[in-house]
Amino acid sequence: MTFISTAMRSAINAPTVLTVETILENRLYAFALRDAALKLIAMHDAAPRIVRYTADMKRWLLTQSILAFHFQRVTSPSHPGLTAAKLNALIAESDVASKNTAFAHLAEMRNYGLLVDTHESVDRRVRQLRISETAETLIREWFNEHLKSLDMLDCGTRFSRSSADRRLLWYAQPRMSQSLFHDPNWTSPPQTVDTFVRTASGSNILHDLMSRLPPEKELELRMPIGPLRIGEFFKRYAISRTHTRRIFERAHLLEISGWDLSSNRCDFWVAAELIRDYRHWQAVKFAAIDEAFEWAYCHLSEPTNGQRQD
Repeated sequence: MTFISTAMRSAINAPTVLTVETILENRLYAFALRDAALKLIAMHDAAPRIVRYTADMKRWLLTQSILAFHFQRVTSPSHPGLTAAKLNALIAESDVASKNTAFAHLAEMRNYGLLVDTHESVDRRVRQLRISETAETLIREWFNEHLKSLDMLDCGTRFSRSSADRRLLWYAQPRMSQSLFHDPNWTSPPQTVDTFVRTASGSNILHDLMSRLPPEKELELRMPIGPLRIGEFFKRYAISRTHTRRIFERAHLLEISGWDLSSNRCDFWVAAELIRDYRHWQAVKFAAIDEAFEWAYCHLSEPTNGQRQD
């Protein structure tokens, strides 16, 4: 019999993780990215009030940090639970959000039933929270849809593995969240992307625009996506007409999107610069999800300590 250590076995069996570069070079990435964008929009349409908690960069980072606290507690009961003070400590060394914004975000998530009290705290002045079943269902859907898109790139089995072991989300999400939280390529995207994602529901609008691009076409200086009206966006994403118009005006000033003529009922175009920057920005997220998922899979696949492997 040949003894193979746990570390060696994990290294041998570990799947190849996709990097940002390999994702961008994959000929199917444009198709996978369009599929992911359509799924994100569909999730919004199914639960618009809830999904808006990830519809801009600030909310996305806060929500993912909250989820990470919860799942770390699930996988390691000794880990401190989620409280307002713990969330504030996490973001204190970054410029993600102010203390008041973080507290308001927690309050809103409780108001919509995404966070509930655990009733575990001895000190009644400290409210310990956990995510609700509704919130876990939504983040699991978000997670699995990204795994499906990753599977498109290499005919992988991520989604089937995730479906077979629900714990994979619990272990992968905190690792993914921490990776992206500290990655400036995600948190500080190029100005082309930033002009959308730093404003309320801007991420939804950007995903919507990108989902309209024909993925089979080579990039041109300006990519036409056909007729487009501002009314489609402020009605769909429940934001004001003024707010929507400002987003598109800023993008027009940067010369990254606009209408062929002055009327917003004409054909709309998106600049290749914005498309490339969006693809790179999303590839950072896809790579972080893939690395975290494969780490979680290997971690959960490791044999119990002390068990001999022949």
